[in-house]
Amino acid sequence: MWRGLYTAATGMITESYRTDVIANNLANANTTSYKRDDAVSKDFEPMLMRRIDDYSMRQRDITTFKGFSLYSGAPVVGELGMGSQVDEVATDFSQGSFETTGNQFDLAISGEGYFMVDTPQGQRYTRAGNFYRSATGRLVNVNGYNVLDNRGRPIDIPDEATTIIVGPTGNITTDGNFVAQLGLFQFEGGNRAVLKQGDNLYRPNGNPRRINGTGEIQQGVLERSNTNIVSEMVNLIANYRAYEANSRAVVTQDTMLDKSVNEVGRNT
Repeated sequence: MWRGLYTAATGMITESYRTDVIANNLANANTTSYKRDDAVSKDFEPMLMRRIDDYSMRQRDITTFKGFSLYSGAPVVGELGMGSQVDEVATDFSQGSFETTGNQFDLAISGEGYFMVDTPQGQRYTRAGNFYRSATGRLVNVNGYNVLDNRGRPIDIPDEATTIIVGPTGNITTDGNFVAQLGLFQFEGGNRAVLKQGDNLYRPNGNPRRINGTGEIQQGVLERSNTNIVSEMVNLIANYRAYEANSRAVVTQDTMLDKSVNEVGRNT
């Protein structure tokens, strides 16, 4: 019975963690270029259940034939699960839909790649291209971090610039004059080479080799979140039902323990 309590309790903890992940996805459904997460669960190492003290098997091995026997001990009845746990929170890096804004500082990446920004923690990466020109003339993101070019330097937009064009490869021109090439990077190892940091930023996972991004930059559009609100709500309902089932199992196990301790022992 104690094992049943622990197993049901681990299920409740797992589903509670999954609820937090789903709630975060829903909260960021309108966040530019947000990538949804999935809580991946796994079983604790199960125990093999074997049939022991089997009198008939001890007396005669029915698989014995001409000196050859398949019997190598008590037969396995099955596996006994020991509960579940969250193995990892995996990020879904699928492309979000594009939303046309018409703003010349709004940029989206079609395909693989990240913009690079300068933060107090060092260089970080993002797919959120909702940039703007600061009071000092620098190209910055919504947090005020400098957007960097392909050499890791801040990008200055001239004060007198009226028409700003950003090409597919990141070349920035103002009124026909070249200004800089916007940095577009990715890492060897695919999407697992980066980890979420918060504020729509990513950091390298270890020391992967950085290479030029293969995607194309589109101007005047933004990449929307890849969160599907309907799917997340369905997952949330299913998650709630699983949590409720585990909680009922805890109550049932507790009732059985109560009867075993307070009634069975007294009646005997």
